[in-house]
Amino acid sequence: MTPEYKAEKEAAVSHLGGGGIWEINAVTFIAPAAAFLWAVLQTRQGFFKPYTLPAVLTDFLLNCAAILFAATVYSGGPQVLLGLMFLPAIATYLQPAAESKASKKSLVKVGANGKATGNEDETSAADLDPLPVKPFITAYRGAMMIITCISILAVDFPVFPRRFAKTEAFGTSLMDLGVGSFVFGAGVIAARQQLKEEHSQARSLVKRMKTAMRHSAPLFALGFIRLWTVKGLDYAEHISEYGVHWNFFFTLALLPLSVAILQPLLRWIPSYGVFACMLAVCYECVLYFTPDLKAWIILGARVKGDWFSQNREGVFSFVGYLAIFIAGMGIGTCILPRDEETEEAWKPGQPGKPKAAVKDVLDEDADWLATILSSEESKTATQTVAEPPQLRPEIPQTAFWLLVKWTGLWFVFTVWMVKLDHGPGLFVSRRLANLAYVCWVCAFNCAQLLLFCGIEKLMFPNLYDAKDRPTERERAQRATSRVMQAFNRNGLALFLLANLLTGLVNMTVPTLHMSDVGAMFVLVAYIGTICGVGLALDHYDVSIKL
Repeated sequence: MTPEYKAEKEAAVSHLGGGGIWEINAVTFIAPAAAFLWAVLQTRQGFFKPYTLPAVLTDFLLNCAAILFAATVYSGGPQVLLGLMFLPAIATYLQPAAESKASKKSLVKVGANGKATGNEDETSAADLDPLPVKPFITAYRGAMMIITCISILAVDFPVFPRRFAKTEAFGTSLMDLGVGSFVFGAGVIAARQQLKEEHSQARSLVKRMKTAMRHSAPLFALGFIRLWTVKGLDYAEHISEYGVHWNFFFTLALLPLSVAILQPLLRWIPSYGVFACMLAVCYECVLYFTPDLKAWIILGARVKGDWFSQNREGVFSFVGYLAIFIAGMGIGTCILPRDEETEEAWKPGQPGKPKAAVKDVLDEDADWLATILSSEESKTATQTVAEPPQLRPEIPQTAFWLLVKWTGLWFVFTVWMVKLDHGPGLFVSRRLANLAYVCWVCAFNCAQLLLFCGIEKLMFPNLYDAKDRPTERERAQRATSRVMQAFNRNGLALFLLANLLTGLVNMTVPTLHMSDVGAMFVLVAYIGTICGVGLALDHYDVSIKL
């Protein structure tokens, strides 16, 4: 790479101001739309049941190529691509479900006396996994990984709009959102370990740090490898993203260690989301009340030999990413456990569940008679007939309604935060990872999870009604895209592969001077290679834990 071309590449990603939030929402809405079309094809036609070559290609086109084209060719009008996906989805959805009869038959069990027992096997309920695999979480994390892998290479081509690239100081862009979403998604999955330890004895700091270090050590290694390759190969880099020596792998590596240190404090806080918000507010107060701190972080000189001044963006933004990670953990504690509604709450049309007792007029007469006769036994009997009705409605403690609550809270907080008239009027900054950026990332990811969860409840309503683990796993497998499962299962390994392929393409191809047709050919081959490796690993049941 010549010095002139290196300077040209660095200039292509420098001093950018981003684009509009609603345009980013329209582009990223392609992922839930693709998930909806996939679910319609699966439930109405059983299209992906025998996972043949046409099914593989369709899965790839829906969940990978559609997102790629939305961020490039259709970036000026993603609504057109949305229409092309929703029209066949709605037309297919109006057809009768291919699995309806089979699902109804599977719910009927035959007892020893030859009679159907239905779903009244109470002993098998204890065999269900308290932390079941939820396909909508797999779809969300898979889509997030696909968008991230696409963006890190597509940004080097002119076909990728400059307004989607990372902003210089302030603003919103697709890649800014992708960085925060990666951290948020990691927090959602990290909550699984916290839930397993919730009812166990608190571990010591040394044991927590050992466990966290096992997760962080590979990330530290990847961070140093990236630092050495970038400096050694004279690769083009944008220093203002994280600093001279800092990179995203170091940020990811420090997150588990920081949570391990904060774990005793998190046990006393009733909500991870509240703690994340408090941490972001405190960090914003430091940025606001410290004289010239923001100006120094963005415009300050990098003193040679002063590690802190050379990597100030990575150091300060880590606090914001930590808040996003903890907020993701809070959402994970809400949506990873099994919904109580599936086992305890009565559903309309479900037999065998007694109706709630309601105070009757005859009960009032019985109370009056008991009072007259001073019969204590009659009083006791009548008092146990019914309970007073609850006047205040409660939000069901299910994944869907908890996501509705947190999406609304983060959305209102974000609007108030960036509104100039009635709020503080903060500007979103990924470089600072300030309060406005934290709120925006959390609101977006909660909304995305809500969309995927709503699609799952609409298209697979009986997903969690199974009475044993094998049946539940089979239903979850049928409701999960293989492509999404592959990206979710080995996400970090595929992200590393994407970084290696990105470096290889940039070292061998003049990306800035390629036509749109040539760029799309390279990008399709690139994401196809990553998807193929992921599917192969998943097919051979290989999980690479980094």
